[in-house]
Amino acid sequence: MRQNPSFAMTDVGEIRRLIDRNPWVTLVSQTETGLVASHYAVLLDEDRDDLSIVGHVGKPDDLIHGLGERELLVVVQGPHGYISPDWYGDVPAVPTWNFVSAHLGGVPEILETAENLAVLDRLVDRFERGMPHPRGMWHAPNDEAFVERLEKGTVGFRLTPTRVVAKRKLSQNRPAETVDHIVDMLRAEGPHANPVLADEMARARAARSGS
Repeated sequence: MRQNPSFAMTDVGEIRRLIDRNPWVTLVSQTETGLVASHYAVLLDEDRDDLSIVGHVGKPDDLIHGLGERELLVVVQGPHGYISPDWYGDVPAVPTWNFVSAHLGGVPEILETAENLAVLDRLVDRFERGMPHPRGMWHAPNDEAFVERLEKGTVGFRLTPTRVVAKRKLSQNRPAETVDHIVDMLRAEGPHANPVLADEMARARAARSGS
């Protein structure tokens, strides 16, 4: 991802927030036969305060990616959407796409069985907790044998990235009043309504202005 100093996101806390709110990521590896990509959910490592993430792949994706043997690129995609040139006002402009994204690169560590089970348990809990009747990984009718078979079909990993490129392109190069207008347009009805992106832009705008 080409970096632009105006859009660089370097704050670890902000990148952690991006990962936590957007856990569905793309895993990319370079193999002897070319690039391969897979899609899985990841979590921040709860025992660390850096950018370490934990997750799993289903077998045989571990072999396809050479998991633990070569570099893995994890692409995190946050809010994104189309920005119409009409929203800039009566000035020369072309369409653009606003987005927040991070690339985490490094050689992952393979988790032992107990750690992998703990990560799988956390992953289920993360998405089940909002359900009316949360059903955890160990809840009946799941039994120990079922969960053990489930774990054996996966390979857990921890990635502590050695390369991080994060970018927040949210019209920071535009006047404040233009950013406010774009936010209003994204919250309005229309073919490119995008309230999630609007909220992210408003949050970044407030941070820049100190309000």
